[in-house]
Amino acid sequence: MYKLNLIIVSLLLCFTAAVAQTRVIELWPNGVPDSKYDPSYKVEIGTNKNGAWEKNISDPTLDYYPASVNKASGTAVIICPGGGYSHLAIENEGSKIAQWLNSIGVTAFVLKYRLPDTAIMINKTIGPLQDAQRAMRIVRRHAKQWKIDPNKIGIMGFSAGGHVASTLSTHFNQKVYKPVDSISARPDFSILVYPVISMEAGITHMGSRINLLGKHPSPALVMMYSNELQVNKYTPPAFLVQAMDDPVVPVQNSIDYALALRKYKIPCELHLYEKGGHGFGLGRKNNDTESSWTEACVKWLKMHGFIK
Repeated sequence: MYKLNLIIVSLLLCFTAAVAQTRVIELWPNGVPDSKYDPSYKVEIGTNKNGAWEKNISDPTLDYYPASVNKASGTAVIICPGGGYSHLAIENEGSKIAQWLNSIGVTAFVLKYRLPDTAIMINKTIGPLQDAQRAMRIVRRHAKQWKIDPNKIGIMGFSAGGHVASTLSTHFNQKVYKPVDSISARPDFSILVYPVISMEAGITHMGSRINLLGKHPSPALVMMYSNELQVNKYTPPAFLVQAMDDPVVPVQNSIDYALALRKYKIPCELHLYEKGGHGFGLGRKNNDTESSWTEACVKWLKMHGFIK
C-alpha cells in the first residue's frame, strides 16, 4: 500500500508539473465582438484515431507553451489546429505541435478559435479571422513580458487551420473588429501543413467552405477567402507541406499559394511528399517520407534566422 501511495503521489506531481507549464489566455475577456448568446451552445470534447478534439467554442483562448529558458530563441508561433471548421484537432495538430516547437526553442500558443456558426456569430465568415488577429496582437503586445522578439512571431495552421493561418497572412489589415491599439496583426512568417487555401469549387475542401461561407456563397465572398488570390507584397514568407495523395484537401491548394508568393518574390518553400494522406500531424510511424517535414522546417527556420 505504501508503494502504491508513492506511485500515485509521483503521478500527481508529474501531472501538476505538466499542467503548470501551460497557461490559458482569454482572447476576449471583455466580451467577444459581434457575438450572439445561445444557452444551448456548450463545449464538446472527444477523441478519434488522431487524439483529442474540441468543438462548440464560444470563448476562444490561447494555450501558452513557453520555451525553456536554456533553449528559447525568442521566436513564437501561434498554432491553428484543423478540423474542417467543424471541430479542432486539439491534440494531433495542437498540443503535440506545441511540444515539438518547444523542443526547438520556439514558444508556442495553441489557438482555440471559434468555429463559424450563426448560433453564436452575427457574421460567421469573420469569426475565425477575428480570433486570429486578436491572438497575434495579444502575443505581440506581451512580447517583452514573455521574452519573445516581436519581429519573430509566426502563424501555423493545419488543414482548415491552414485556412485560418493563410487568411491572417493575407487579411491581417482587414477591419473585422476594433483593436484597442495600433499593434500589427501581421505574422512574420507562416507554416502551412496540408492547408485549405482556396474556396474555389474543385480546389477547396468543400466541408470547410460550407462551414465558413455557407452553401451558396457569392462569387465575391469566394474570391475574398480564396487566399491564393489575396497574396500581395506584404504577405509573409511561408513554409508549406502536403502529401500528393491527400484525399481530403487537393494538393493544388499548396501549389497555388506557393506560386502566388513566387509572383511577388516572397520567400517560400514547398514540400510535396509522395505519400502521407491527410491529418498526419508531426508524421506517422511508418516509412513514408512525410514524417521528415519537421526536419526540413527546422532548416528553413534556421535559414531565415528565426532559430539558431
